[in-house]
Parts: sequence; C-alpha cells; structure tokens
Amino acid sequence: MSGSWSTRANALTLLRLALAPALACALLAGESLLAVGIFGVAVFTDLADGWVARRFDEASPLGGLFDHAVDATFVTCGSAALAWQGLLPAPLPALIAIAFLHYALGTRSSANPGLRGSALGRWNGIAYYVAVGIPVIRDALALSWPGSGPVRAFGWLLVLSTLASIGDRLCTGLQIRRANRATVSDSEGRI
Repeated sequence: MSGSWSTRANALTLLRLALAPALACALLAGESLLAVGIFGVAVFTDLADGWVARRFDEASPLGGLFDHAVDATFVTCGSAALAWQGLLPAPLPALIAIAFLHYALGTRSSANPGLRGSALGRWNGIAYYVAVGIPVIRDALALSWPGSGPVRAFGWLLVLSTLASIGDRLCTGLQIRRANRATVSDSEGRI
C-alpha cells in the first residue's frame, strides 16, 4: 500500500476533479461535443483509477474516499448544470452532495466504525453518472430520444432513491449507536 498522495491512481482522480467544473461550463455553454468528451474522459478515469491503484499497490482507504468524493463532485456539477437547464430535478444535485457527505462522515465516525456504503448507495452512485450521461450523449449525437420527460422522470426516481439511501444510513447509524451503548452498559454493569 502506498503512503504517498503522489500516485498514478490519485493523478487520474485529480484529473476527474478538474473536469467537474469544465463539464458544467460545457453544458451551460451548449457545447455538447466538448461535454461528451469531458464525460468520456471522466468515466475512463473513474474506471481506471481503481485498477491502477490495485495494479501498482497504491490503494488506501483515504485514496478510496478521495475517489468517492471526486465522483460525487463530478456528478453534482454535471447534474447541477442539467438541473439549471431544466433537464434534471432541482433537488438532485444538493441531495447527491448531502448523500456523499453523510456517507463520508458516517464512514469515518468513531461512533459508527462499521458503517459502510450500502447496495442502494452504490447503485445510486452509478445511476448519477447515467443521469448525467444520458442527456450529454443524447445531445452530442443529436438524438431526439430519450426526451426531457423520461430524463426528468429518471431524475425524480434518483431523488427518491437518494432520500431512501440517506434514511437507511440514518437508521443503520442509530442502530449501531444503540448497540454500542448497550455494549458499554453491559460492560459497565459487569465491573
């Protein structure tokens, strides 16, 4: 495992971070070919950074958190630009950011050391890329399908699934806290 932040995997992740505002600018400027190019490079770096980290023994928990943070930043910027244009629901970008922060804080919390990503959260993470990618690719290829109605409906489904994921994580966190308190109470009672 690498102890340095200067790794090939982190360089790929950092490139994706730099692409996040570029994607938003390209979308807002109506530069669909530039937007699809940026999106393609971002997807490539997202797929490659994990492989590179494992291949060159650069994987670390902090590097993984950095990767997730950059993914959240990228899709938040892209979905915000698309929401500004009315293509995705306005609450979605904020909920993506809140869900990631909740995940990151819960994962790193000493009160919840076992709290990790959920299956729903993982699928949401993939679906955020899909929600941004569909209109980006559609517009770059000058396709008429899917129209804005199905894209917005998919966005609203993501709003609901993101709220469900946040709620699930809150419930799991409360259950872990209760279990930790019960364990402490039991051990104090035995002393």
